[in-house]
Amino acid sequence: MRLWHERIIHDLPRQQLLGQHRECCALRGLSWNKKHKTVNYVFEHSPYKLFLYHQKVMEEMKKRGYRADPLWEDPAYRGKNCPPYENIPSGETDSSNDHYIYPEHDNAYLSECLENLRDKGIDIQPTR
Repeated sequence: MRLWHERIIHDLPRQQLLGQHRECCALRGLSWNKKHKTVNYVFEHSPYKLFLYHQKVMEEMKKRGYRADPLWEDPAYRGKNCPPYENIPSGETDSSNDHYIYPEHDNAYLSECLENLRDKGIDIQPTR
């Protein structure tokens, strides 16, 4: 489980991008608050931040011609097996590093993600 640094969403290969969508769906649904060391920081924030991150992933999917179920565009939606949020707290939307949803997505995390991808044989040079 991992949420890739927001800066590289646009550069992810197909497999990682579609995997990220599945990961977001799982985290928004039954996996919400199920601890895993690489995504624990997500649970320290409003679920609305995960929705915003997921929106970025789905926007990139659309640009590439992939379709996500439009139900995921509702911030309260949590999948077919989870009741929707009744009042999803929007929480803070500005992070300390200006334009990233999660403040944990800093330069050190970017380096960690790039190294993880290199270990998989994927060399990304962030374009944004």
